[in-house]
Amino acid sequence: MTAEHVLDEHPVAPVRQLANKVPEVTICFWIVKLLTTGMGETASDLLARTLGPIPAVALGGLALMASLVVQFTLRRYVAWAYWTAVAMVSVFGTMAADVLHVGLGVPYAVSTPAFLTALAAVFALWYARERTLSIHAVRTRRREAFYWAAVLATFALGTAAGDLTATIGFGYLGSVALFAAAICAPALAHRFGALGSVTAFWTAYVITRPLGASLADWMALPGTRGGLGLGLGPVTLAWTAAIIGFVGYLAVPQRDRGAHAAA
Repeated sequence: MTAEHVLDEHPVAPVRQLANKVPEVTICFWIVKLLTTGMGETASDLLARTLGPIPAVALGGLALMASLVVQFTLRRYVAWAYWTAVAMVSVFGTMAADVLHVGLGVPYAVSTPAFLTALAAVFALWYARERTLSIHAVRTRRREAFYWAAVLATFALGTAAGDLTATIGFGYLGSVALFAAAICAPALAHRFGALGSVTAFWTAYVITRPLGASLADWMALPGTRGGLGLGLGPVTLAWTAAIIGFVGYLAVPQRDRGAHAAA
């Protein structure tokens, strides 16, 4: 948007906007999003076991800040920078939920609604200031800040929700089935006109977190905990390699920067 008014005979400087900083929402978007959720879950656990909880949280926080600094310095969407930031949010979001439960003894039944409240607060403030929650309008620094605050909250919420279902009787494989079914609800509701595109997107975005994390936990954890026993290291490396492959594909110009539909 360019200001056309004149004040004291001096033109007002144009309002500078960014190109949209979020990729086109395609099937590849959801695949990579799901992969980052699983990788973040197992990478967080692997770092905590290898380095100890405090050094792991410190390292995760530094990696997150570095990735967001890079993301915010760019004036347009760049695949590797965007998805690196998402991956680091996934790792740190997992740590945030785990610190509350393991470090401070907060039950998942308490942290899950707490993170849901935090996400609702981010959305409320975002909408109050910008009058939209659409990811197709992330073209200013302030909207980008709201976007990443919401993303971080969704990852923490999804981690707590996935661990909650896994520990109250569903187990990891049962949680995969539960959230796989749940993610169909916003898709179908939007398909048949019962749910707006923005609400459907953010609902699905939240659910992908516990879906991917439960799947990765099921693959990595030993049979005594209901898993396949593949190990945290191999699962983290395999999912990271898959992320790199998909992001490399998406980095081809225009492959995930098609025309955005208004939402």
